[in-house]
Amino acid sequence: MAKFITAKEAAKLIPNGATVGTNGFMGTAFPEEIAQEMENAFLEGGAPNRLTLFFCAAQGDNKTKGLQHLAHPGMLRCTIGGHYGMARKIGSLIVDNRIEAYDLPQGVLAHLLCETAAHQPGVLTRVGLGTFVDPRLDGGKMNDLTKSDEKAEDLVQLVHLNGEDFLFYKSIPIDCALIAGTYADENGNISFEREGVRAESLALATACRNSGGKVFVQVQQVVKSGSLHPRFVEIPGVLVDYVVVASDLKYCMQNFGSQYNPGFSGEHRVGLSQFHPAELNNKKVIARRAAMELKDGGTVNLGVGIPEYISAVAAEEGITKKFTLTVEDGLFGGNPQSGLDFGVSLNPACMVTMPSMFDFYDGGGLDQAFVGFAEGDLAGNVNVSKFGNLLPGCGGFIDITQNTKQVYFCGTFTAQGLKTEIGDGKLRILQEGKVDKFTDRIQQITFSAATALQNNLPIMYITERAVFRLTKEGVTLCEAAPGVDLEKDIFAHMPAKPPVSPDFKRMDERIFQARKMGLKD
Repeated sequence: MAKFITAKEAAKLIPNGATVGTNGFMGTAFPEEIAQEMENAFLEGGAPNRLTLFFCAAQGDNKTKGLQHLAHPGMLRCTIGGHYGMARKIGSLIVDNRIEAYDLPQGVLAHLLCETAAHQPGVLTRVGLGTFVDPRLDGGKMNDLTKSDEKAEDLVQLVHLNGEDFLFYKSIPIDCALIAGTYADENGNISFEREGVRAESLALATACRNSGGKVFVQVQQVVKSGSLHPRFVEIPGVLVDYVVVASDLKYCMQNFGSQYNPGFSGEHRVGLSQFHPAELNNKKVIARRAAMELKDGGTVNLGVGIPEYISAVAAEEGITKKFTLTVEDGLFGGNPQSGLDFGVSLNPACMVTMPSMFDFYDGGGLDQAFVGFAEGDLAGNVNVSKFGNLLPGCGGFIDITQNTKQVYFCGTFTAQGLKTEIGDGKLRILQEGKVDKFTDRIQQITFSAATALQNNLPIMYITERAVFRLTKEGVTLCEAAPGVDLEKDIFAHMPAKPPVSPDFKRMDERIFQARKMGLKD
């Protein structure tokens, strides 16, 4: 039978040296008050300390919430995560070699929880081959401390089976699971009816319980036993050790951008009357060109950053019903949100668990994926996981880009200071960014062009001024914006002149006009 305790009491029950698994995506289904009290306990008394942190997806607001609470030297010993981009304080600890750190694909981490729950040795998969998680490169180790420490475990192994290469990711027992739900009944059954995602909550709870660990769940309220509809119960009470009733609903936000929206949880359908078209800028230009690739009847994933704007363009053009958008934490349909609400969808059609969604993704269920890129090389490799002092991590990027039928990388051609003038069907470069996105050598391979070519995956790179395709010769220029000079505005910002497609053309002028493009017609 679950015990009902406060968040402060929960923090004191986390043992030093424990492996702690946290649930959620951005802020949804994340136990914010428990994390805050863990931080308070450490700062006041030095415990819990030397924790190994396990998490699948981005959890934080890049300010003070989410995993930012745990970003203290001495509090963390090691992290095993998917995406660090919303918890940059942890990223700084990693870059400064203050803690050991691994970055593994989000889908693999979600599946690892299932395998850990079943007492299986790990996950055997092709996901990650040729990328920085491949042990022939970095094995997912994110800093010199992890690479040089003889005691640092190799979590990824290369396996040859039936003449093929696979990666084997070791199962990781969980000592403490930290989860957030909506309601708990008196027997500890946890419902999720007001949550925007189901995420990996059930897999995490099961993995922890079957590892002999303790499961902590933060909820909004306790209700009478038997009053929860069984279809809304995400975690049965037999898996729950401790229930924390939040002291204030501010700790129970649906996501870090919204306290509560019934359209996110599917309790009500919310109208789109408040929709306002995005201003015409570089992001919208890229999103427009990407939207032209959307296929009728397709199942689509939109990554973080510029790809988020594709759904807004689709809504403006009235074509959202022609395809189904998905979010990797388990959402089908609806309108995926951006910013601090990224990870939830307005009016979703279906919510599944994160491991189930990656079953679908890994098996080639996605028709199209539109993802960002920080830097690329002329061979077509892409890095989004580590560049300079920034360590976003890979998230679901590797799982998605290696298994989707068509992949589109979306980003500006240069970064840091790029200014353009857009209108009258043309693009004019007013000020170049300080950083060229295409370089001789990228810092990490998050997307392997060689693996994509081997698997015959069609790949496109979409920027505000040029569109490239991946060929055996590398990135090949196939389109350029009207008003752009090829030599001055494109080739001069690449380490060498790329091949030019024999079918080269100028980008559609409608992309660079203020009015609608007419994609519905």
